[in-house]
Amino acid sequence: MEPVANPWFSWSYVERNWGDITTAVSQHTTLTIQAMVIAFAIALPLAVLAHGRPRVATAVLGATGALYTIPSLALFAILAPFTGIGRTTVLIGLVAYALLILVRNIVVGLEGVDPDVRDAARGLGYGRARMLLTVELPNALPAVIAGLRVATVSTVALVTIGVVVGFGGLGQLMFRGFNSSYRAEIVTATVLTVAIAVIADLLILALGRLMTPWTRTGRTA
Repeated sequence: MEPVANPWFSWSYVERNWGDITTAVSQHTTLTIQAMVIAFAIALPLAVLAHGRPRVATAVLGATGALYTIPSLALFAILAPFTGIGRTTVLIGLVAYALLILVRNIVVGLEGVDPDVRDAARGLGYGRARMLLTVELPNALPAVIAGLRVATVSTVALVTIGVVVGFGGLGQLMFRGFNSSYRAEIVTATVLTVAIAVIADLLILALGRLMTPWTRTGRTA
């Protein structure tokens, strides 16, 4: 009796399961985008609050760091009784893990602004709010973009863990593939997850270059 074929990749699997694959990709992508938007919306004011206030910075980074150290499976298990099984639980977990990376990078970017640039802005009569918006944040953009890239790629990977609460995007296909020992399903889901991470990283990199043309000018000179 010949063994049942179990290829590492099968186009027939993709054709037969196209609906499941596109649903998983859509779920994975939307979860990542939502998590990053919410995390950035929380991280930016926290970083601004911590900027120039060492005690506040220590507290904020300590709190976000504590969240980051909680294992993902444990965090989802803690949240599930309160937020239920599904998208909300996964989203809260993803936001929590992205916060440390984003807050830390934004704070580093703001603190790294050249003091001479700040002094020049003060000499021109810039107040704290105007300096933040027109001087400090633009100069902090390279660090902010770097943080967004790292946080986004890690979020893409973490979405797959959401399978433990029934909402893991491509993680659902991976889990099903492991249960059935079907290699093609595992590899297809893995390749698509990597593709989402790479595409997201390249898009953020391109956005960063568009928003910081002076960095390219400096390298060219």
